Amino acid sequence: MKTSKNAEKRSVCPVCFHHCSLAEGQYGRCRARKNENGTIVSANYGKITALMLDPIEKKPFRRFYPGSKILSVGSFGCNLACPFCQNYDISMAKDEQIDHKEILPDELVQLAVQYQSYGSIGVAFTYNEPLVGYEYVRDTAKLIKKYGMKNVLVTNGTAELAVLEELLPYMDAMNIDLKGFTEEYYQMAGGDFKTVQRFIERAVRECHVELTTLIIPDENDSIEEMKKEASWIASLDETIPLHITRFFPRYRMTDRKPTDIAAIYELRAVAGRYLRWVYTGNC
Repeated sequence: MKTSKNAEKRSVCPVCFHHCSLAEGQYGRCRARKNENGTIVSANYGKITALMLDPIEKKPFRRFYPGSKILSVGSFGCNLACPFCQNYDISMAKDEQIDHKEILPDELVQLAVQYQSYGSIGVAFTYNEPLVGYEYVRDTAKLIKKYGMKNVLVTNGTAELAVLEELLPYMDAMNIDLKGFTEEYYQMAGGDFKTVQRFIERAVRECHVELTTLIIPDENDSIEEMKKEASWIASLDETIPLHITRFFPRYRMTDRKPTDIAAIYELRAVAGRYLRWVYTGNC
């Protein structure tokens, strides 16, 4: 079988299950990785679209340094396509579509040191999906640890375990989105359920993990699904905190109503039969 010239020049991105096969100069579906001279590189390295000092509870974390603040940083790009995305303006953006400022790892670390005087404990990689530019997370996190500060990752957990292994030595806490508890739901969001489960199973063995599920009316809001989700989490560790969060119309789901508050509290009660720490959000 003859191989075309274009096929010969393609390189496969190893970061997530999509394994985008990219021609020279082509970007992956995450919009943050590209084929450059035959090598897959992070196209968003050091390109910062959001930088803010946030309460740790906003990430959200409730069992990790409560009452503290953390310098939160984000870039652009995401490897999922959630129609309910709350940060779509940066997660779904391409390089040329959004303003950014270049802040290299050593510069970000110096900012983090300065913000310690404001109660900051370190850096949170958040807002867009940090793992599509994991090299920046890794390089910065190494330096943050040298200064005795904390590294926090807020992620969809859709990455190969090899990527997670590179980051685990430097991570102190993760909040991982567990978007639903069926493969069909993850397919709707452009993801892979088993990939996220494996990511969570590995992460909880090494660092503090909290999970977040955004509840979409008529999508992932059934009692039975929450029973299965909470039971699985408890099988890993019943002390893993779960955040059950209320949806508001956003991005491609502006035709939906916000999640009923009573439904959120009902699901919290269900999850509470299995887990020690269950919190509500956006209520």
